[in-house]
Amino acid sequence: MGDKLRLFQLPFSFMLPQTVAADRGYFAAAGLDVELVERDRANVDWKYIPADETLTGGHDVDLYPICKWESIKRTWDMDDGQVVAKGTFADQPYTVFTRPDSDVVTPADLANVPVGVNMRTGQEYTARRALEEHAPAEAVELEHHGMPTDRLAALRDGEVAAVSLLEPHTTLARHLGFEPVLEFENHMGIVGADRVDDDVLTRYLRGYGRAVEAINADPDAFRDQYLAMLEDDLSVAPDLFEAVDLDAIREGIDVPTYEAPEPADRTELDRHLSWMKRRELIDEDADIDAIVASI
Repeated sequence: MGDKLRLFQLPFSFMLPQTVAADRGYFAAAGLDVELVERDRANVDWKYIPADETLTGGHDVDLYPICKWESIKRTWDMDDGQVVAKGTFADQPYTVFTRPDSDVVTPADLANVPVGVNMRTGQEYTARRALEEHAPAEAVELEHHGMPTDRLAALRDGEVAAVSLLEPHTTLARHLGFEPVLEFENHMGIVGADRVDDDVLTRYLRGYGRAVEAINADPDAFRDQYLAMLEDDLSVAPDLFEAVDLDAIREGIDVPTYEAPEPADRTELDRHLSWMKRRELIDEDADIDAIVASI
């Protein structure tokens, strides 16, 4: 047996390589005895990563993925590990959708228009930065509307004017007749507990990288795993699927090209920290040396 490593697993499509690396033994080949820690989708009503308790302490997790800006805030505000890696993970952007009868037709039209996101997951930072390229910072309005199916339902029911989504929910949104108005990259970070040293992280990235190579070489072989979240959402939000052809949705979704995470870039993260301070999204005394691991 190798070094034990508890990995928090998000069941979102951009995290497919971690599942594959565990299932196909790539982590084991790198000398890691990996356990994937995942919450039951049916019991999640806010976010997969607990908002009020630490993962590295309260749940004994060694590594967990989260939005890059949320990785900065969570490690500082909650002392929940340190950032050890970063990346886009997949060629898979966020897309902001509106209803077909909306007056919003360009990204600039989103000024002073509420956009539904899943707060405290990091989406609020990713979306804010993207929207600030098209509207003044003070005109960016974000609202919490929960998990992807919750956001789609809120858009359908007129509770919010626009929502941000990732695949496979972007394809579902198009089949429901919603209109895309803005795309922006999904930037992620990986946070590690103090007990994760440089050697363990290197072997984790090696196993993850092998999974990326396998998926990119034969993406169709991984379609069932890739679409697993869509199947789970069918069970928790069946009303969203009543008016669509699920087989057509499946056929319209391609497994994306993936990338392996890279070691954290302290200089880059310090720039993001400065942006967060200017927006008063984090304490003014937040220290990059406490946020980014030295490994």
